[in-house]
Amino acid sequence: MRPPPNPQSSWIEQLREVMAALRAPDGCPWDREQDHQSLRWHAVEEVYELLDAIDAGDDQEMSEELGDLLLQVVFHAQMGMERGAFDFDVICRQLVEKLIRRHPHVFGDTAVSGIGEVWANWEKIKRAEKAGSKHERKSALDGIPRRLPALMYAQKLTKKARKAALDAMYPAPVNPGPNSEAEVAAELFRLAQLCEVRGWSAESLLRSEARKRERGWRRSEAANAAENVTNPPPQPSLS
Repeated sequence: MRPPPNPQSSWIEQLREVMAALRAPDGCPWDREQDHQSLRWHAVEEVYELLDAIDAGDDQEMSEELGDLLLQVVFHAQMGMERGAFDFDVICRQLVEKLIRRHPHVFGDTAVSGIGEVWANWEKIKRAEKAGSKHERKSALDGIPRRLPALMYAQKLTKKARKAALDAMYPAPVNPGPNSEAEVAAELFRLAQLCEVRGWSAESLLRSEARKRERGWRRSEAANAAENVTNPPPQPSLS
């Protein structure tokens, strides 16, 4: 039987010690057989449980669900350490460095006039961080998690296309029909009902349509880039 963690240690250190014990050769059989792949959907489930607690305004439940979400981070950190890839300290260091780097208006001398400039600077810094790496975002449409639910994916995709002025290929309708939030909500529910009645998957249909439009926007983006290379815009005169 293992002794409990040192009560003089911080709670985060005790958590890391418990996680290491669970993964040890004489630890828990279930925890020992897990890997990053087997745990990936547990994090998703914990996020949704946290959302339920937030929506309910239940602080006790929120605290517990935040703990469950933290467990996923510590679990992956322990497995990363075992592989010699990364550990919890590396995760924390990278996060601290990123937060400082992406908030030059707090930790530097950059002046901003509002939230819009904060977000613009964040995106600019993020692109610079990833430039030249395998994670470089060469397209304005890059960076959307592929596993997002279809409705969230479609909305984020549309937002990126609009910001990059790519939405001419699939413009928003001039008369979009429902105009209020209540009307849009009712229309979305009606479409979900229609799919259920006809035996269709609303999730699959919307994801397929979003992917089709993404391919179209990417073709348009590539064509625009090629056109700019062939016929670069005129440079301002220095005279």
